[in-house]
Amino acid sequence: MARQTNKSKVRPRHLYRWKWIGIGPQARSITGESIGHSKSDIIVELSKQNIHVRRIHRKGGTYSSGGIKPADIMIFSRQMATMVKAGIPLLQALNVVAESFNKPSMVALIKRLADEVASGTSFTDALGNHPQHFDQLFIHLVEAGEQAGTLSAMLDRNAIYKEKVESLKARVKKALWYPATVLITGWGITLLLLVKVVPQFEGMFQSFGAELPALTQLTVNLSALAQQLWLPLLGILMMTVLVFKRLARGSSAFAYRQDQALLRLPVIGSIVNKAAVARFARTLATTSASGVPLVDGLDTAAGSTGNKVYEQAVRQARQDVATGQQLHFSMRMTNCFPALTVQMISIGEEAGALVPMLHRIAEYYEEEVDNAVDALTSLMEPLIIIILGILVGGIVVSMYLPIFDLGTVI
Repeated sequence: MARQTNKSKVRPRHLYRWKWIGIGPQARSITGESIGHSKSDIIVELSKQNIHVRRIHRKGGTYSSGGIKPADIMIFSRQMATMVKAGIPLLQALNVVAESFNKPSMVALIKRLADEVASGTSFTDALGNHPQHFDQLFIHLVEAGEQAGTLSAMLDRNAIYKEKVESLKARVKKALWYPATVLITGWGITLLLLVKVVPQFEGMFQSFGAELPALTQLTVNLSALAQQLWLPLLGILMMTVLVFKRLARGSSAFAYRQDQALLRLPVIGSIVNKAAVARFARTLATTSASGVPLVDGLDTAAGSTGNKVYEQAVRQARQDVATGQQLHFSMRMTNCFPALTVQMISIGEEAGALVPMLHRIAEYYEEEVDNAVDALTSLMEPLIIIILGILVGGIVVSMYLPIFDLGTVI
């Protein structure tokens, strides 16, 4: 069903942080900080908690809805599901959830949602006014829940979905950052030794007046080179990272090639592949179980894969499904999805059990990602010792070789 959102319905009111001093129950003095639109709003809010405000003043500037992460939306969805399921009216639930957040940007966002709902806007349209924070799946589920009178169930389903997706994201990030951290740590320690430690030995070596061993001479040469180039190299590295980030955001072709290269990496590529398939299957299963048409569900699932290669493949499959092709055939035509995934979806379509089969696919690949990340972590632990041992130990040994040689001569 087509919906029209009108962002001009409710003019956003600025939120401020207020510091107050008051008298609580049993005449106890109490101080605190609250976030709200105006002084009177804070006083009313605190009076409901049996706190009589004696002094209140504004602290800091306005708060926007920036800096909100998917994990914040996940918590919001879970709390709203709990509130609505308990029978608390939607507007009251929004106000209660807003108070539970310590993050000012989330409080600002939820307060704006509450203002829009209070003005007569549906919860679906209120969410639609903030597409940068609430994806199409969230909006589709809330719309279906409002229409069918099952809002709490839909919010709960969305919370479960987001919890699983965020858990999968965390595992993939762990797989990507773990080896990167090892390499950065190793090179950082090596650079520190070459720039700060080796020069201390160099003057002592010159006083020996003898030819240095080949390994020591190599380390001394590397130290001289590092002292001259470490700052320019660091600047080039930072500029390269910034350029890559800007290109990835501004050029879809570059982002596609970057994700394509990531999928081809040994070990890491396999984890990213499985994670993309798991997120695709989990999203499509959630949308299909909620009554969202398959074509719309594929459109939502495309953006949830987290990889441009799979996103393009899902959008291509969506076009084929829209023309009447079966889902498994459309997926096979992309030459992107694993054969096992295509076969399982084919069986699900033939048996009329597509949603359970999609859930099984998601669970299977999520478990595969778990196992792969655990295996990578176990493999990297001894590699850390080996890499750091070779880099640091090699430099230390090379520095003491001339001393050992001098002791032999004596």
